[in-house]
Amino acid sequence: MKESDKNIEHLIDKMMTESTLESPCIDFTSKVMDQVLAAEKSKTKVYKPLISKTTWILLGAGLTALIAYSIYSNSNTANLETSQLYLNLDKASSLFSGIHFSKNILYAVLIVPIMILIQIGVLKNYFDKKYGL
Repeated sequence: MKESDKNIEHLIDKMMTESTLESPCIDFTSKVMDQVLAAEKSKTKVYKPLISKTTWILLGAGLTALIAYSIYSNSNTANLETSQLYLNLDKASSLFSGIHFSKNILYAVLIVPIMILIQIGVLKNYFDKKYGL
């Protein structure tokens, strides 16, 4: 075994002395850097919101129309004249009269959205600084 190792070592030494070092072309570094810069430009993503502004506007308009319909709807459904629309707060308040929440749930309903809005602002600021947006 040792004899074959010596032969392999001798063969490798002979190949190393006969071969020359390959040198890159003159503008090798600039070509590599151009490719790196092109790859970085292609990786950048343009921010596109998940829900577009028109969708938000349509959702808001739909919700507003639904609330307005429930408040201003006529208690007499047989009469469909639009001139007789009036503010029917009794009907809207009667929908929610049977629901009772504990204080803990009310606190959560009031505080959680506020905390989420604060967290969104903090995270947006963090990512703007981190990624330079």
